[in-house]
Amino acid sequence: MKRIFLLGIGLIISITLLFATEGSYKEDWSSMASPADSLPDVLGDNRSDLIESNLRNEAKLKFATHQLPASLEEWEAARKILREKIIKKSRLHVDHDLPLDMRETGTVQMEGYVIKNIFFQTRPGVYATANLYIPEGKGPFPAVVNMIGHWRKGKIDTSGPQHIGHSLALNGYVCLSIDPWGSGERTTTHGDFEYHGANLGASLMNIGETLLGVQVSDNMRGVDLLTSLPYVDAEKIGATGASGGGNQTMWFAALDERVKAALPIVSVGTFESAVMRSNCVCELLPDGLTFTETSGVLALFAPRALKMCNHHQDSNPTFYPAEMLRSFHNAKPIFDLYGVENHISYELFDLTHGYWEEDREVMLGWFDLHLKEKGTGASRKEIPFELLPEEQLMVFEEGKRDPLVKSTDEYSRIRGEELRREYLNQKNFDKEQKKVELRNMLQIDEDAELLKVHEFTSKEGWDRMALETSDHKLIPLLHQAPKNNTEGYTLISNTKGKHGIPSSLLEELQQKGSGIVIVELSGTGEAASPVDTATTRLSQFHTLSRADLWLGKTILGEWAKEISLVSKFIEDTYQPQRLTMDGSKEAGLAALFLCAIEEGNIDELTVRKAPASYLFDTREDIDFFSMGIHLPGFLNWGDISLATALAGKEITFIHPVTMSGNSINESALQEYQAEFEKIRRLCNQTGKISFIP
Repeated sequence: MKRIFLLGIGLIISITLLFATEGSYKEDWSSMASPADSLPDVLGDNRSDLIESNLRNEAKLKFATHQLPASLEEWEAARKILREKIIKKSRLHVDHDLPLDMRETGTVQMEGYVIKNIFFQTRPGVYATANLYIPEGKGPFPAVVNMIGHWRKGKIDTSGPQHIGHSLALNGYVCLSIDPWGSGERTTTHGDFEYHGANLGASLMNIGETLLGVQVSDNMRGVDLLTSLPYVDAEKIGATGASGGGNQTMWFAALDERVKAALPIVSVGTFESAVMRSNCVCELLPDGLTFTETSGVLALFAPRALKMCNHHQDSNPTFYPAEMLRSFHNAKPIFDLYGVENHISYELFDLTHGYWEEDREVMLGWFDLHLKEKGTGASRKEIPFELLPEEQLMVFEEGKRDPLVKSTDEYSRIRGEELRREYLNQKNFDKEQKKVELRNMLQIDEDAELLKVHEFTSKEGWDRMALETSDHKLIPLLHQAPKNNTEGYTLISNTKGKHGIPSSLLEELQQKGSGIVIVELSGTGEAASPVDTATTRLSQFHTLSRADLWLGKTILGEWAKEISLVSKFIEDTYQPQRLTMDGSKEAGLAALFLCAIEEGNIDELTVRKAPASYLFDTREDIDFFSMGIHLPGFLNWGDISLATALAGKEITFIHPVTMSGNSINESALQEYQAEFEKIRRLCNQTGKISFIP
């Protein structure tokens, strides 16, 4: 393919700063006329959800292949590897020697026990809020970590979480109820009980963490705290929780062998069933289905004691009893190998989702047997208790939280700034190694191939076609031939699909005589999954992003593969003298990352409303970008400026923004100018980069 645009050796980076107006420009495109009525559809009506069926089938194949060893010797070897992989993929970091520095802010005296409102250090300078329920008497008592699921007010909520602490304390157990990371009193604004998942929780991935991993770390530190108390029997530690709290119970107790008995409620299912479901990102192990299934995690409990309760009226398919039973039956042979077949058990109730009285009675019987060595393990009636007004169990008065208790947005920003400083202080980069690392981060292990081009009747001046790929996708395209061959082709992609493209852009290209190809990437436009788009209460691409991550993929990586395939198709079919890519938001980022990892067929790139940096800035407007933007470990690798330098092309950023979609002022944009030029020089790359605010 002939190139008119040649990248000159030693070309100095050019940053164009056009400050015609200031303020927010978040709605610039949406305020323009849309070509919705003029762009025809490509694919037929009433078609099946190809994305969901492909990903669900892939998950089913994984379930079938993740079989556990048949001998104890094989399992012991596999167990060590599995545990190491879970720790690596969850990005689990925990320092058991870090001072706990437990601080008490209040005490509530109850009949037969006392409750202390506390906060303690889980990571350097990061503290968790908790309630500590302590029975009267000398002890030492067995103790239980109570993990809270998605109850709106965390540990203090009177619709479930409080009940566990009261019941355990009245029955002779110390109970530590911890607010989950980003929930309860650990939200962005103290007293504003926000949801800790979706884009907020997923933002941890960009700094090399996961919401699952930080919760496991918190709970392990909870065991550190309990075992440090003189009135706790350090050899008798239990763990329980429901829903997201039950999920925490499964992961943390499987990895922390100090836990002798565990009881996850309405949470155990299969990883397969989590694919294309709208479960929380706190229940996501990136790449999890590439190496194990739920049964593998349950097997890590052996020979310790594990019991599960699931409910027939649960509305979440992942937690259906049938899914739990699949995992139970696959894990039980490992317990049999240890000769403790009774150490794994379950009970089913005709109840809705929750931690109900029947579950608590199971809890008491199970912990009595395995932590007190009393009874048979059968359910036992609980002693009646009194719930407290929620404010009595608050560690801090509303709005008066200690700064040591950091929220997700604050932690992400602080850690992101640390990583950015390390990155910008580097003196050189191994370009080829960085390309390999970025490709691995995008989870591109092999390129997709074009199997067939499906051509349809032209409509309204557009050629309609769909590309069938080797990875079972149909990529819809609209094509217009160039009126002026010297203008080449422009490939356009918008995260809202073709109807999100402003008519002004199409008119400008048509007036120039440029050829146009419009592509709708997986999850967008006609290539969207109805299951994914139905989840309107969460971030865009929430369900699709989680599914990809479970299966060892990323949305940006999948999009980069699709853009690569389409650009090759354009070159082979139309042999343009020049190919320009114009992408909005994450679609533009996918093209940028593609250019960074391979030379490809794209000569020039325009990226609209993309972030100038992956640094977390504000909780407000966090859903400006979709869940698809997050890349595990991206700021540990570098930043947008490094990807741009590696691309070495003519790249124009139009309306660059922060990660929350906020405008970048003149001073900050000038700082980015210096950064992008510095990184280009360190990479010894050519290229021309322009910023247009």
